[in-house]
Amino acid sequence: MYDLLQQDIKYLPGVGPRRKDILSKELGIETFGDLLEYYPYKYVDRSKIYRIGELSGELPFVQIRGYVLSFDEYEMGPRRKRIVAHFSDHTGVADLVWFRGTQYVYNTVQVGKEYIVFGKPTVYNGRYQFAHPEVEKADEVELSEMGMQPYYVTTEKMKNTGLTSRTIEKLTKSMLERMSQPLPETLPPFIVNRLKMVSRDTAYRHIHYPKSLDELQHAQVRLKFEELFYVQLNILRYASDQRRKYRGYVFQHVGRHFNTFYHEHLPFSLTNAQKRVIREIRQDTCSGRQMNRLLQGDVGSGKTLVALMTMLIALDNDFQACIMAPTEILAEQHLATINSFLGGMDIRVELLTGMVKGKRRQQVLDGLADGSVQILVGTHAVIEDWVQFRRLGMVVIDEQHRFGVAQRAKLWGKSQNPPHVLVMTATPIPRTLAMTIYGDLDVSVIDELPPGRKPVVTLHKYDNQTTSLYNGIRQQIRQGRQVYIVFPLIQESEKMDLQNLEEGFKVLVEAFPEFRLSKVHGRMKSKDKETEMQRFVSGETQILVATTVIEVGVNVPNASVMIILDAQRFGLSQLHQLRGRVGRGADQSFCILVTNHKLTDITRKRIDIMCDTNDGFRIAEADLKLRGPGDLEGTQQSGMAFDLKIADIARDGQIVQMARDEAQQIIETDPTCEKTEYQMLWNRLRELRKSNINWAAIS
Repeated sequence: MYDLLQQDIKYLPGVGPRRKDILSKELGIETFGDLLEYYPYKYVDRSKIYRIGELSGELPFVQIRGYVLSFDEYEMGPRRKRIVAHFSDHTGVADLVWFRGTQYVYNTVQVGKEYIVFGKPTVYNGRYQFAHPEVEKADEVELSEMGMQPYYVTTEKMKNTGLTSRTIEKLTKSMLERMSQPLPETLPPFIVNRLKMVSRDTAYRHIHYPKSLDELQHAQVRLKFEELFYVQLNILRYASDQRRKYRGYVFQHVGRHFNTFYHEHLPFSLTNAQKRVIREIRQDTCSGRQMNRLLQGDVGSGKTLVALMTMLIALDNDFQACIMAPTEILAEQHLATINSFLGGMDIRVELLTGMVKGKRRQQVLDGLADGSVQILVGTHAVIEDWVQFRRLGMVVIDEQHRFGVAQRAKLWGKSQNPPHVLVMTATPIPRTLAMTIYGDLDVSVIDELPPGRKPVVTLHKYDNQTTSLYNGIRQQIRQGRQVYIVFPLIQESEKMDLQNLEEGFKVLVEAFPEFRLSKVHGRMKSKDKETEMQRFVSGETQILVATTVIEVGVNVPNASVMIILDAQRFGLSQLHQLRGRVGRGADQSFCILVTNHKLTDITRKRIDIMCDTNDGFRIAEADLKLRGPGDLEGTQQSGMAFDLKIADIARDGQIVQMARDEAQQIIETDPTCEKTEYQMLWNRLRELRKSNINWAAIS
């Protein structure tokens, strides 16, 4: 049976070399097994035959049975005709309408013969009609077999070669009929029986041809569980191997650096959430195993302070620490923040980015090698081979999704043992997604803001309300505040967007002659960008006109207004990140989402969610459901996409948890993958790892 699934799809009757080429290029279907795993995207109940007399315009797709009484043709311009077949079942007459395919219709449908017609009824001129319906000879349809009809996604190229959804359905049916022996199991009986799941063979047959909704649901649960289970088993096996393979440095005590900072330099009292996270990190670094911890916290929740205190513990144990940021601007921001926190303490903190050159760079490299540089702040330059530490014990990675897995792993080679790793993200990640993408990391959450912070008020305005918008900007600036205005340059190569920003900047300069404006976008030289940012940070300019380059890393407590133009073009997580640039001081701050009037339902939901809540986790959950995991943060997070064929992390949270629990039990019982009763699982995992699953994107 396994050999049959590996067979080339061109040998399936009805495919052949030409169609195989199309299936391969359009859908990646090369084998029988690939076709088996090309699942329908929807199903229509075809178990009921309706009478024309009981039709209603509100009904979804239905089928009727009857005879064609006659045809009419209507001219629709040069060489175009509308064909209407008058169809009756003795309870009424409905019209079957085609706007193309004249010859095909006349060859397929004949007056006086009995047919089963399938389509969506609508009302036209007082009569029900079906546009481009499916028509089958009644004597060729076995009504006893009709249940839920599957529908498959097809492309224009496929349709042009006759590979319609119906064709895929027939090919799949033909293949399943050839599979005379049941498919071998890929889950052990103790899992299948305990969770009361159907067999793998039954699941595949019922996912394509369910007779009822109940059959379909049982098939979906089985296949989703299996897909998610092996993802979780792979992640947990990897994490277990790492823990057994690598010993972590033991930070035995909290000493002078930490205590001096805590008692003399702490800018405000820690929140309970910050204290809890520091305790969790302390437990990890004392345990003798390498820490791999994800720190989630909304913008402004105090992650950087926690990271600094963690690095000070490393220093107290005679280790060096470094913090990696995805951009030079963010690295410089971290440097400024850390230096302001330390307030003159005797700790050498240095910066290493592409901008640090010549003699200065060599001084930093020498200091790292001899241990005199205790904390390094840098970009991806930190992981280059020529950067050598004397004793690196703690690495903080900010905005993890912008660093690949391979980049993170390179840091491990910079120390005798792998350093402890703390990954920070200001993008709140829904639990089910974190469990899958960051499944090899322990998770800590800072879920409260420091005292005195007022929630940002978010408002929605239309683009024809500029007068009131501009008046609001003037009012805030006259009170001594500053304002961000963001244009939707989502991809830096979009010339039209860049032009919009340049034109928009001119309009804003004319609208606010009494104020000074800065302009920042991703195609500027780093030096020019930094100059403009510093002008805004210092208060020299009152308005910063920018693209999403300011999404991460700009900290201007005096800025109280964030205006996002064409907000309908941003994802929820990106809007939330941008909103996080304001609300950093004690003053009330505002985020204004400006859109046109033509909003889709999904866009309107996004805008409403932003106006209703400041809770990053609620927003992230909603974003996951609206957009899916592969595009959680627009173009910024495209590296997170992974090939789940049937499971949906946004909607299958319970199954994700169930798969995680089962995989956890297996790993705890058989951490070295040696027990006989689990060999089926380890063999299957090896098979999957050889397949085209992008495991690297799932860890």
